[in-house]
Amino acid sequence: MMAVEVSCLKYAYPDGHEALAGVDLTVGEGESVGILGPNGAGKTTLLLHLNGILRGAGTVRILGLDARDGNLREVRRMVGLVFQDPDSQLFCPTVFDDVAFGPLNLGLPADEVRRRVAKALGDVGLSGCEHRSPHHLSVGEKKMASLATVLAMEPEILALDEPSANLDPRARRELIALIAGLPMTKLIASHDLDLVGKLCRRVVLLNQGRIAADGPACEIMGDEGLLRTNGL
Repeated sequence: MMAVEVSCLKYAYPDGHEALAGVDLTVGEGESVGILGPNGAGKTTLLLHLNGILRGAGTVRILGLDARDGNLREVRRMVGLVFQDPDSQLFCPTVFDDVAFGPLNLGLPADEVRRRVAKALGDVGLSGCEHRSPHHLSVGEKKMASLATVLAMEPEILALDEPSANLDPRARRELIALIAGLPMTKLIASHDLDLVGKLCRRVVLLNQGRIAADGPACEIMGDEGLLRTNGL
């Protein structure tokens, strides 16, 4: 089964700007795929379609399930989306509350919620931070807390938008090591070519809402002319 199937996906924002102009994409279960492209290429817009935050013309299927009304609760459980700005994802009084928010909304019992929170925070290196305010965390810690909120949902697919943005070198190395060890299907939208090269064997290159290239990461990122033409 394909983890992600996108067919003829088009999306225009209310101001008329066409962000996606007919994207066709399939991602197999267990794949790690880098989504590259210049600013405004449509990377974030594409990720936002994977769990129904945005819905344009065309088809999006997640593990065979259409991302549409009636299925969105299950689709959003299966697809964990980590935003570029962690302040868009952390909104509760404590780190524990933020990480527990998703499992609680699944209706899980309290013991299971506590187990998931403890495991997710342990996985991202934030054990002991449960009672801290997320707004008092460093940028790197906020990034890890945002990832923990998604891991607590135990998703089958992880979509990360610019995961290394604003991280110092040590936090970036720790993040790369963490993502590399996660077993689920991963789509990583980033300008960080080195990060994508370390984590992804396949790269999809977006530009002006269209797929300009799709293939092995070593070939696409080694093609200087292709990267230059597409703003990278």
